[in-house]
Amino acid sequence: MKITNIQGTSRLGNGVEIPYLGLGIYGMYEGNETIHAIESAFEAGYRHIDTATLYQNERSVGEAIRRSGIERSEIFVTTKVWNSDQGYRNTLEAFQRSLDNLQFNYIDLYLIHWPVQGKYVDTWNAMEELYKKSVVRAIGVSNFMQHQLEDLMSYAEIIPMVNQVEFHPYLQQQQLYRFCIRHNIQFESWAPLMRGHVNEIPVIQKMAIKYKKTPVQIVLRWDLQKGIVTIPKSARKERINSNSEIFDFILSEEDMIAINALDKNNRIGPDPENFVF
Repeated sequence: MKITNIQGTSRLGNGVEIPYLGLGIYGMYEGNETIHAIESAFEAGYRHIDTATLYQNERSVGEAIRRSGIERSEIFVTTKVWNSDQGYRNTLEAFQRSLDNLQFNYIDLYLIHWPVQGKYVDTWNAMEELYKKSVVRAIGVSNFMQHQLEDLMSYAEIIPMVNQVEFHPYLQQQQLYRFCIRHNIQFESWAPLMRGHVNEIPVIQKMAIKYKKTPVQIVLRWDLQKGIVTIPKSARKERINSNSEIFDFILSEEDMIAINALDKNNRIGPDPENFVF
């Protein structure tokens, strides 16, 4: 993808444009906290909001967008079907609840939140039906490992357009990343900042000094230069603004390689191979 500015996009496999920098709102309370964070993001130029049924703040996403006065077509909204809602019929019903919560007539991207064994194929079949009805512009998955993607793709009529996974300097999932590139599945990062721990990595601290940026800005720029859509989470206006200030510098190839070398296969979130929720 060509990196231009905060409203720049990456093209998905079906031609839909997804803004490559978005606001994650996991853990934000329904109501003022979520609404104010989204308002701050819109003021900074963001046009991509990532929520989920699990987050219980879809209503506030819809309210913030309506308050903004920005055309719905200019804002990209992702939400996700939760594990207990998976299965064919349950997914169709869960999607309608999300539409009702958001008060939208379509969703830009709908994801399977986690690969629930024995259910994700039926869930995907329902999502394909929703896609064909044009009530969702793109469909994809989250937290799928390569073998889970391969299994799903063996049954699927439509290849997932996105795989949103934990990705940061200490967990780069390089084999999965290459697999997604080969199959034109957009790689998307959650927890790109390791819950703030990127600020403690000496290699990145030195780069921050070199580029006169923060360690967070270095890592977000690294994501984009790797072609990875990224959704840093913050409820604070100053951090939302700071996270957007990554379009006035370019990491050298040498520095990109140095961050690539930090991979330790260390997760901070649940393991998609072994989760119990």
